[in-house]
Amino acid sequence: MKSILFCRVSSKEQADEGYSLEAQEKLLRGYAEQNGFKIAKVYKIAETASKDHVRKLFKEIFQFANKYNVNFILCEKIDRLTRNLKDAAIVDDWVKEDTKRAVHFVKEHFILNENTKAHDNFVWDMKVAVARFYANNLSEEVHKGQNEKLAQGWMPAKPTLGYKTIGEKGHKTHVFDEQKAPLVKRMFEYYSTGRYSLKTLVEMMYEAGLRSYSGNKLGKSRMAGIFGDPFYYGKIRWMGTLYPGNQAPLITKELFDKVQEVLRGKTNPRHTSHHHLFKGLIGCADCGYLITWEKQKGSVYGHCNKYHNCKKRKWYIENEIEKQILPAYEQLQIKNPRLMDWIKKALREGHKDEVEYNQTALSELQKQYTAIQSRLDRLYDDKLDEKITQDMYDRKFQQYSEDRDRILQSIQKHSQSSDRYVELGVALYELSQKAKDIYLKAEPEQKRKLNNLVLTGLKIDNGLLSYEYTKPFKLLLEAIKATNSSDRSDFGKMEVKLSNSEIMAKVNEKAPVLPDAVSYGSGGRIRTCDLGIT
Repeated sequence: MKSILFCRVSSKEQADEGYSLEAQEKLLRGYAEQNGFKIAKVYKIAETASKDHVRKLFKEIFQFANKYNVNFILCEKIDRLTRNLKDAAIVDDWVKEDTKRAVHFVKEHFILNENTKAHDNFVWDMKVAVARFYANNLSEEVHKGQNEKLAQGWMPAKPTLGYKTIGEKGHKTHVFDEQKAPLVKRMFEYYSTGRYSLKTLVEMMYEAGLRSYSGNKLGKSRMAGIFGDPFYYGKIRWMGTLYPGNQAPLITKELFDKVQEVLRGKTNPRHTSHHHLFKGLIGCADCGYLITWEKQKGSVYGHCNKYHNCKKRKWYIENEIEKQILPAYEQLQIKNPRLMDWIKKALREGHKDEVEYNQTALSELQKQYTAIQSRLDRLYDDKLDEKITQDMYDRKFQQYSEDRDRILQSIQKHSQSSDRYVELGVALYELSQKAKDIYLKAEPEQKRKLNNLVLTGLKIDNGLLSYEYTKPFKLLLEAIKATNSSDRSDFGKMEVKLSNSEIMAKVNEKAPVLPDAVSYGSGGRIRTCDLGIT
């Protein structure tokens, strides 16, 4: 007599209380052996199974039984097999189609077959109804627990990639996964540039070490899902509704929005077969249009984009133009040790002022955040106590949530402002010591970013390149020229002319965007190895 064993656990509590899948299977195997049943297949449904998976498996049981002429199904109890009238009808129909068929509910000592008496059928119907009530009540309790978790600001499920769960049952929270979070953040930053397709980024992040929780490579659809998940900037999307979250944001709302623009195609990925060094950087001194670069016969040549309307109808060789860039980096070499000490002092003092300002602002913003969070907590309590209507709750919840989001964004901006100030200062310091070496050993794309960082207003006139330094490096150059060949007294006069706090204030006034190919090591220092420096 061939049989199918069916085991099912609906909650972790059941598994902990002796209803585990292993315990059920052991019981059913013992019953099968005692009663002469041969086991054709074992079906198991864990507490984590989705509703769709349960439905699919339930249909598969009877398809398998029909295909291989299995006439017996062994199950622990009625509520293990069916919990609604629809499933009960399917079981009934299957049993009544063949007089040889039967379902054994081992713990309840109940057998359902064509010859089941009316009294026993009534018991079957009653137990199906009880199982249905249990399932409905369990669903209500699950939703109640989920809503409570959401009201507390936590995701009532496993967190997304880059986060992990800590804490005991009833007090679980989500924090950064130390290994995956930095990679996920970098993934957002890369994609926001518009330079990478999902297919390219999947391979890049795999090589960087990013894996799914199952240890596999992320697929394109999975990556797109991550990019669209508001969890990463501090929200929780649940059943189509956004809730404020208490998890630490991995990225800013601004970065998230930028990524959404790329996903929607507003910023198309900038793919090009040739990454020319000066593409988009140099303009024509005569007409003002950008110089277009193209490769011909092994060399890269440039000409005015408005070639037919420009008086300067000339072609320029990229290598010859690049030679004119090098003096710009040579001039940034600091030789006077006192100037180097002065820059270090300026960085420290400027950063101290910046920290004090941001700490004051952050303190006030934190008070506002605490106040708005208290309002949200009281609002939820008022709803539970039925002191306010659902409509009032929804309106106030939206208002307080929007206020909370604005405060959080302000907190993030102030926090990042201090970090960016330090990064800029470190860039000034390190480039001033070995700018030319960094440039010469960099890849073409990295050279482009260095040129953007250091130079501005690049124009070409009859093959001669002109440029200006960006404001931070212009100020630095003035200091270098005044000190590299001066004595102590001259340096003292220069210090009076431009104080430490003044020069750093001017540096921060129009801080250039740092190259995103440069990463930062301990203490925020540029890792020049990423630029090819060893």
